[in-house]
Amino acid sequence: MFKKIILATAVAVAVSGCATDGTMTRSEKGALIGGLAGAVIGKSTSNHDGKRAVIGGAVGAAIGAGIGSYMDKQEAELRKQTQGTGIEVERHGNDIVLNMPDNITFDTNSSQIKPRAYTPLNNLASTLSQFDQTRIIIAGHTDSRGSDSYNQRLSERRAYSVRNYLIDQGVGAQRMRAIGYGESRPVASNDTEYGRAKNRRVEITLQAIQQ
Repeated sequence: MFKKIILATAVAVAVSGCATDGTMTRSEKGALIGGLAGAVIGKSTSNHDGKRAVIGGAVGAAIGAGIGSYMDKQEAELRKQTQGTGIEVERHGNDIVLNMPDNITFDTNSSQIKPRAYTPLNNLASTLSQFDQTRIIIAGHTDSRGSDSYNQRLSERRAYSVRNYLIDQGVGAQRMRAIGYGESRPVASNDTEYGRAKNRRVEITLQAIQQ
């Protein structure tokens, strides 16, 4: 079974790579990838010709299209809600990543959320409650100044501060996981103030529960 799953995954990845020319929507890509992966698994687990492959392909296509469409709608709503706030919204496959720089959310060396972040977080909580079929990973990051242990603890406290705030706004705690990475995952050079500012952030990743 493990080999069969690997085979299905390889097919999905291959198709995904071929479908990046901009001619297909994410929902269409999801349907195609899901359909092929479902067909491969169905065929490889069946002794009844291609019957199970057809069923697996149909089910996989439906799931893939549904997830892509669901995340498309959530992304559009998040972009509308965060416009002009400084929060960046990125899409990675079916995952949505919100990048919250610390100058928006926290003072230096603090894990207490700034009042100016309340409105964006309230809007985010409203959208997360509306689209409740996603799991939420909240990750804190710091720059390299200070000790590793201090930065690790600060990143954890900030991640939990955001998680607790969203819980207070009605987002289900069971959907959320908070984690701190300290200075271990920089996205820019720590040799410049600009780079350090980019590294001090909280990232919120939204993943479809079905995947």
